[in-house]
Amino acid sequence: MAYTDRHFRRLVRLYTQRTLLYTEMVVSGTILHHLGEPYLHDLLHVDELEHPIAVQLGGDDARDLGVCAKICTDFGYDEINLNVGCPSPKVQKGQFGVCMMGRPQRVAEIIDAMKQQSDLPVTVKHRTGFDVDDSFEFMAEFVERCRDAGAVTFIVHARKAWLKGLNPAQNRTVPPLQYDRVYQLKKAYPELEIIINGGIQDLDQAKQHLQHVDGVMIGRAAYHSPELFADADHRFFGDEKRPLPDASETLAQVDRYLSEVTAQGVRPSAVLKHCLGLFKGRRGSRQWRRTITEHMQSSKAQPSLASIYKATVGQQP
Repeated sequence: MAYTDRHFRRLVRLYTQRTLLYTEMVVSGTILHHLGEPYLHDLLHVDELEHPIAVQLGGDDARDLGVCAKICTDFGYDEINLNVGCPSPKVQKGQFGVCMMGRPQRVAEIIDAMKQQSDLPVTVKHRTGFDVDDSFEFMAEFVERCRDAGAVTFIVHARKAWLKGLNPAQNRTVPPLQYDRVYQLKKAYPELEIIINGGIQDLDQAKQHLQHVDGVMIGRAAYHSPELFADADHRFFGDEKRPLPDASETLAQVDRYLSEVTAQGVRPSAVLKHCLGLFKGRRGSRQWRRTITEHMQSSKAQPSLASIYKATVGQQP
């Protein structure tokens, strides 16, 4: 949330056109509260360049989520994903996210309601378990309930969640990864599409996982280094191999987009913050991040990103 928004997705599309993108999680109550308001259009609008794209929804009320599925279908998404993996205290208070794994019948009702309101694929993102409910049998029973309700694709964050004692950031790193548990799920249910998530840092690791499962979701690594997707269309979708996009040309496109959205009232920082991870690992990348951060905090006229690149990363041998 607050990361994979429409501005970041446009940035990623400069590197890959075939990779499926996901929105940040949108809570059903947020959608229903803002019906008819410009805010909802800003939140859910899909640019043609963003496809293929899935909307990720959170909530625990089947009727509300059915309505939201219809709304998101009308906005033009390609997939509707139900988040049953978020462990944040706010989500727990609302009784959805990963704690919903303990209520598989409710999740099944939500999937059914969504499918009644939309002809889009309804997928489920979940963990291997939570708290003491972390056996393979627990996860398998949850998946079976969802399957019986009509879900055929499951994105599995390969670690459990601790709802008490760990904050959301710790829940992304402290519980050990259990990739074998996800591989086992695919073996047990070969007819289902099983996608693995959690701790995957690059395309080489993704390729290794694809020997065991049907797909790979990359989260934080994608955000911190969007350039890693520059070869994804060739390696995984069979497109012609292309060199890494020229940085100056890429940034010129970002500059044009930045001018377009700021003219609509968007704050420059809303776009600039997503550029901090560009050129990670290159000489001058630290100065790039420092300069971008300074301009995010400035009220002065913004220099072009292409010029900042030339003055930082681009000047390195």
